[in-house]
Amino acid sequence: MRIPRIYHPDLIIAEQRLSLTPDAAHHVATVLRLKPGHPVVLFNGDGNEYSGQLSEVSKRAVDVEVDAKLSLSVESSLSIHLGQGVSKGDRMEWVIQKAVELGVTEITPLITARCAVKLSQERWQKKTQQWQKIIIGACEQSGRNCLPVLHSPVSLNQWMGESTQQLRLTLHPRADKRMTDLAIPPQGVRLLIGPEGGFDDNEVYATEESGFQSVRLGPRVMRTETAAIATISALQAVYGDL
Repeated sequence: MRIPRIYHPDLIIAEQRLSLTPDAAHHVATVLRLKPGHPVVLFNGDGNEYSGQLSEVSKRAVDVEVDAKLSLSVESSLSIHLGQGVSKGDRMEWVIQKAVELGVTEITPLITARCAVKLSQERWQKKTQQWQKIIIGACEQSGRNCLPVLHSPVSLNQWMGESTQQLRLTLHPRADKRMTDLAIPPQGVRLLIGPEGGFDDNEVYATEESGFQSVRLGPRVMRTETAAIATISALQAVYGDL
């Protein structure tokens, strides 16, 4: 029997009943078509998960009887803050989903000179809400009980100017350093990935001036979504939990 994992944004207390959010209730009742008595696992981002069972299922509401609190963490020991140049289509959504599955702790969408996505402030807010839902879905699927932090989209210069004790890292196919040459501090990595078309000359110069070290994964130039996932995977394999 498949036991679905469901995100619940509010406080969860063992041996109490709660009502799922409308989106979660729709998924349980209409998409999965589950019946009362079916076991479920809830999480709210506090690092724990909660076992329970459906007590009431209807098109309007789904209630869960929470049984117990379970301390279970699948978080990586390596903290990775991904700064991803915003790309068009579903590439950005794909990167966010897979980055969460691979264990990143923070994600910041970056607006760069060659960013092909031009939106109003209101539409950026809607896009961010959509990305947040993708993060929740990826946590439900991958077993993570801590939600990675999704920051609001900012300019590349603003993000590079932020203070951090993480290793500043970016990719270049002709860089001198390899992944195994890095010295990762306890604070982890701040990883910069460019958009479609890469960075322009001014941005490349700015990354160097901001202290970003270039590393190579191989001699080939990767697409933006490939570069992000390949680098995160390599970091987790060498320094994390893969």
